[in-house]
Amino acid sequence: MPKKRSGGGLSPTQQAAKFLGVSVLAGAVLAGIALPAVGALGLAAKGSVESFDELPANLKTPPLSQRTTILDAKGGQIATVYSRDRTVVDLKDISPYVQKAIVAIEDSRFYEHGAVDLKGILRALNRNAQSGGVTEGASTLTQQYVKNVFVEEAGDDPTKVAQATQQTIGRKIRELKFAIQVEEELGKKKILENYLNITFFGQQAYGVEAAARRYFSKSAKDLNLQESALLAGLVQSPSRYDPVNDEAEATKRRNVVLARMAQVGDISQEQAAEASQAPLGLKVSKPNNGCITAVADAAFFCDYVREVFLSDPVFGKEKEDRAKIWNQGGLTIRTTLDPQAQRSVHTSLKGHVNKSDSVAAAITLVEPGTGKILGMGQSKPYGYGKNETEINYSADHSMGGSNYGFPTGSTFKPFVAAAALEEGRPPTQEYSSPYEMPYPDPVQTCSGKPWMNQEGATVPNEDKSEVGPYRLKEAMALSVNTYFVQMIADIGLCPLVKMTDALHVVEGNGEKLPEVPAVSLGSRGVSPLTMASAYAAFASRGMYCTPVAIESITQKIGDQQKSLEVPKSTCSRAMSEKTADTVNTLLQGVVDSGTGRASGLTDRANAGKTGTTDERKNAWFVGYTPNLSGAVWVGSATQQVKMVDISVGGAYHAKVYGGSVPGPIWRDAMTGALTGKDAPSFNLVDIPDPEKRDKDRDRDGEDGDDRGDGNRGNGGQNGGVFGGLTGGNGGQTGGGGAEPDPTFSLPEGFIQGPGNGPGGRR
Repeated sequence: MPKKRSGGGLSPTQQAAKFLGVSVLAGAVLAGIALPAVGALGLAAKGSVESFDELPANLKTPPLSQRTTILDAKGGQIATVYSRDRTVVDLKDISPYVQKAIVAIEDSRFYEHGAVDLKGILRALNRNAQSGGVTEGASTLTQQYVKNVFVEEAGDDPTKVAQATQQTIGRKIRELKFAIQVEEELGKKKILENYLNITFFGQQAYGVEAAARRYFSKSAKDLNLQESALLAGLVQSPSRYDPVNDEAEATKRRNVVLARMAQVGDISQEQAAEASQAPLGLKVSKPNNGCITAVADAAFFCDYVREVFLSDPVFGKEKEDRAKIWNQGGLTIRTTLDPQAQRSVHTSLKGHVNKSDSVAAAITLVEPGTGKILGMGQSKPYGYGKNETEINYSADHSMGGSNYGFPTGSTFKPFVAAAALEEGRPPTQEYSSPYEMPYPDPVQTCSGKPWMNQEGATVPNEDKSEVGPYRLKEAMALSVNTYFVQMIADIGLCPLVKMTDALHVVEGNGEKLPEVPAVSLGSRGVSPLTMASAYAAFASRGMYCTPVAIESITQKIGDQQKSLEVPKSTCSRAMSEKTADTVNTLLQGVVDSGTGRASGLTDRANAGKTGTTDERKNAWFVGYTPNLSGAVWVGSATQQVKMVDISVGGAYHAKVYGGSVPGPIWRDAMTGALTGKDAPSFNLVDIPDPEKRDKDRDRDGEDGDDRGDGNRGNGGQNGGVFGGLTGGNGGQTGGGGAEPDPTFSLPEGFIQGPGNGPGGRR
């Protein structure tokens, strides 16, 4: 006795025997070949049998692409992303009405025939011959399922999709052989389940579960008769029968399905008539895909997670391998994002900067000792419209950020101090620190060839009252430029290079910092994430940890789940504990009595540094507690806005300082993120104060808090670019003097983020 399949119909042996006379006819009908072309069919038959025998015996079914869910550290959903919106469900979780409707309209003899429906083919041949065209197909549900597998395997490759859907006899031969195998191995119920999960229902919905939620905002198991008929009718042509865009056409198609269900005995004529009179009852849910839908302004963090996945070799050796896994989806990604910290970031940004402002703000929070990114956000929302951007101002260019990062100004000075301390300079180190001086030379470099100030570039302090000598503690609190260029001349550039390498401080484009003295004043572009991670090493007593965004990933493939390896933070000692403790003591002085005193936290130990750059195009505050580090940047992504006589967040600023705009953003974000958290202390060191000098020396200095006490002006910038951008010449009355002209200008577009200006990141 020939072996019979569970679904009935001919055995594989019988089907192969019939293949010469049947498969070619089926392929010819569906390929649109006219019936009278019997000569061509005869020629094709011989080749068809040979091709059939040569085909592989097993259909390799790719895992169905599904949506990926991105979660925060507490398990709350941040966003869902997908190449194809699909949620695979068991047949028991699909309404019986849907199952009957699909079978009735697509393959009413599904449970009676095998992989090939001989009666259906002959009926289609007869009707198509009578009509002179192709008015009826003969593919079974099993054949349709196999075709969908080919399409799924093709992914988003248009060439492969075309090959998977081309109307040729060769494709039909291949499809039929695999249909025989599928019928043999799976049985009818599993084939129907797979078909309902793989097929496209329009409106970006793949599979019946996604379709039910898209059109009716309910699960597939809860669909009623008329809803089920509507979805079943979409399969033939999702665009033609789209109920969202053509209700009348969709209604007619739904009623055809209902009539067919009554005709085959699945429902009564009365049920069909009643359901046909019912409205469509749509309750459409918009596609909820991508990082743009992320909660609490976490879209940029979501996008950062995607960039990590697509770039890290842990997820695949080649970029194509990583992209294939990402597009396949079915991932549950638990991230490091702390929901409390992220809400605080969002609230602080919203309270201080408007999205319509001419400048933007970005903030990143990192956990010292682990590298975990706990919060990330910016004032320009994620999007493609006015006052929106897809550029992540917190990240490097390779991870979705701006081209070069943003010049950091005086927030770079703690790296100089750490390098000097590591070289054995005492925390009481003193330099003459005149108000203005040429960049000293020669300055030793790692290459051995000293840097020379060939152009005679000079650097001033913030205002003319800043005349040394100064020791390190006071120079850091007041952010004295000439002190730090003298320190670099003393120790050379190589110790600074060693320190910034240990702290992974690179330019936003990924390149190493150049060996020029102006680097010590923050002339180069760096990302907020890089700065927050570097300062976190001070907080963790000298241990630098690479930033990480992903805690764990599970991948669902069919009914199975497996865990994927994820990138781990690598921690290494960047400096001695003594050096870190000394820097913490110095920077605590900045928020206690220095340029950042209006930005400090009142309920816990904290430290930080302010910074502004040439013509006030960038303002920074980078600070930390022992258990949280944060960097805030404010400026124009295109570097075209001078923050003078400007409104930010509805507040007017004659001049923006690191302590006046970024500082309060940092303070509020950190306060909310740390509420209810432990408040550990720093391991401070004793740094003797110099003899008390003229009390008038205590002024609202670089990056002050805009208080304007009437005694000292708040002039230009601290920093400069290359060997000559100068600081401000503050006046002797409140409000400051005129901005100095830089002695070196940047090439147009040298430091820019392409998000809101000309050009583009990709």
